[in-house]
Order: sequence, then C-alpha cells, then structure tokens
Amino acid sequence: MQHFALTIIGRDRPGIVSQVTEILFQGGFNIADSSSSILGGQFSMILIISNPKIATQEEFSDAFKPLEENNLSVFIRTLKPGGEIRPEQEGDLCMISVYGADKPGIVFQVAKELGDRNINITDLNTKLVGDKQNPVYVMMLEAMLPVDTEIEVVENWMEALKQRLQVDISVRSLVVMEL
Repeated sequence: MQHFALTIIGRDRPGIVSQVTEILFQGGFNIADSSSSILGGQFSMILIISNPKIATQEEFSDAFKPLEENNLSVFIRTLKPGGEIRPEQEGDLCMISVYGADKPGIVFQVAKELGDRNINITDLNTKLVGDKQNPVYVMMLEAMLPVDTEIEVVENWMEALKQRLQVDISVRSLVVMEL
C-alpha cells in the first residue's frame, strides 16, 4: 500500500484539524502518524496517510482545494516503500529541557552536542515565553540515548554547554509504556 506525507501550513484559526481530517475520512484515508503545532501565528501539520484504493497523489490532491481556498498551503509527497515505518531504536528515551535568554545558536549548539554523541533527536519544540521585558527561550527535546548511556553521563556532557550558552539544561528519563 502506498503512503503519502501530507503537510498543511497556514494562518492559525479554529477548525483546521477538523477540516483536514474530514477530507481524509471522507476519502477513506488512514492516518498512520501525525504531528501538528502552532508556530508563531502559523498552524502546521504533517501526516503520514494511506488508502488501499489510491496509488498516486494525483488521484486525491483535488480533495484539498477547499483548504487552499481558505489560505492554507497543502503539500503532498509520495513516500518510498517503508517510509511510513518508524525504525526500531535501541536505547533509552529521555527528555532534555533548555531554558534561558533568547539568543542565536541555542538549537544548533545543543543539537550538535547531541549529534556528536550519537544521540538521536526524535522530537523538538521551541517557544519564546514570558513577556517582552523578560522573554525566556524554551526548548524541549525528546531523544533516544545510545544503548548503555546513562542520564547522568548526558547531564555531565551538558555542563560545559550550559556554561557557554548561559542556559539551564536538564535531562530526565522517559518511561515508555506499551498499551
């Protein structure tokens, strides 16, 4: 069965998720994976979808015209076989939180430190919180630690980075529960 990546971006307003999922439901699509967020004032959503009766994006791309008429950008990409399957990853899942004054390079330097240590970032979110006089940059990362890498070791690796960036970085284990 063919899988597609569907991306929706546009000015945030109530009802976008409902409108997108109604189109998918009416078209007989299954949502295999999805993520959505508001970035600034823009709504963004990416979904991995499939329909056993549809092999090409041309067969259904017109279904999203109502979204485009409502000033949303719609992008569809055909995935290569297996592109819908999340790879099995060994190791422990953790949450890394970064708080501090907003400045260029925070995301890059934290991501580089993790990448250099073979830590896979599986989710990343950033926000500027607080008020105009006291803004605080917040970054939350979900990451997969390599096998036999302890949380305490990661915390130690982050010490020099905390000092250099003048931010607070904390690392905690996430317990994965299977249903």
